[in-house]
Amino acid sequence: MIKTLDDFRREMEKISEQGWIRTHRSGPTGIGKTLEDLLGIEENNASEPDFGAYELKAARDTDSSMLTLFTKSPQPPRVNSYLLNEYGYQSDNYEYDKKVLHSTLSANSPSRIASTGKTLVVACTEDRIVLVGNDGYKNTDEAYWEREKLRQAFNRKYKHTLVYVKAKSRGVGRDEEFLFYEAYELSGFDYDGLMDLLQDGVVKIDIRIGQYSDGRAHDHGTGFRIHPQYFDKLFRNKALIWSRQ
Repeated sequence: MIKTLDDFRREMEKISEQGWIRTHRSGPTGIGKTLEDLLGIEENNASEPDFGAYELKAARDTDSSMLTLFTKSPQPPRVNSYLLNEYGYQSDNYEYDKKVLHSTLSANSPSRIASTGKTLVVACTEDRIVLVGNDGYKNTDEAYWEREKLRQAFNRKYKHTLVYVKAKSRGVGRDEEFLFYEAYELSGFDYDGLMDLLQDGVVKIDIRIGQYSDGRAHDHGTGFRIHPQYFDKLFRNKALIWSRQ
C-alpha cells in the first residue's frame, strides 16, 4: 500500500515499464479504476484520501469525457420530483411508462431537454446557483444550490492535496489501453475559481434523474463536471512530480 509521494513515484516507474496497459474496466471510469488497481488502492467513495494525505485523479490527455468534481442533489427537498414531472421524458433505454431527465446544463446557453420543447440553463445569483427553465423562475419550485453550502462541501471534498495523473489512450471499450506519462501535485483548491468557470460554462451540471417502480424520483448522481484539460485550473498550486522517461 503506497503512503507517500516517494512510494507513488516508485510504483509509477514500475507501471511505466509495462508500457501500454489494457483497461481494467470499459467506459469513462476505466482509467481511474486501472490506475487504482495498479497502485494497489481500493476503490471507494469516502471522503478520506486515496493514499497517505493525497487524493488521486487520472485522465486521458485528449479525453472528451468529463471529470465529476462533486455530486450533490439540488434543493429544496423533493425538488427532483418536480424536475422529473416538469421536464422529464420517456426514453427507449428505460421502461416505457417511466420518465427520465438526463441533461448536461451550462450557464452560457440553455440546454434542450430531449424532445419536450423545454430548456434548462444554469443561473449564478449572489447567493445561489439556480436551474432556470424557458418559462422563467418557478418561485418555491425552483431548483438551486446555496453558494455557501457548496463552498463548504467542495472545500471538504478537496481539502487534501491531489495527485493528478495523465495518460495517452488508444483503442475503445474493453480493448482500450493507457500509457501513463506524467503526474502533478495540485493543492490550494480555488472555490471562487470554480464559480468563475461555472459562470463561463466550463464547469457544467449533469442532471441524472430516474424513476423508481413506484413512481418516486431517483437521483442517479447529479454532478458538477469539468473537461480534464481544465481540471488543474481549479487549484492555485501545481507541480510536476513524475514523468515517464
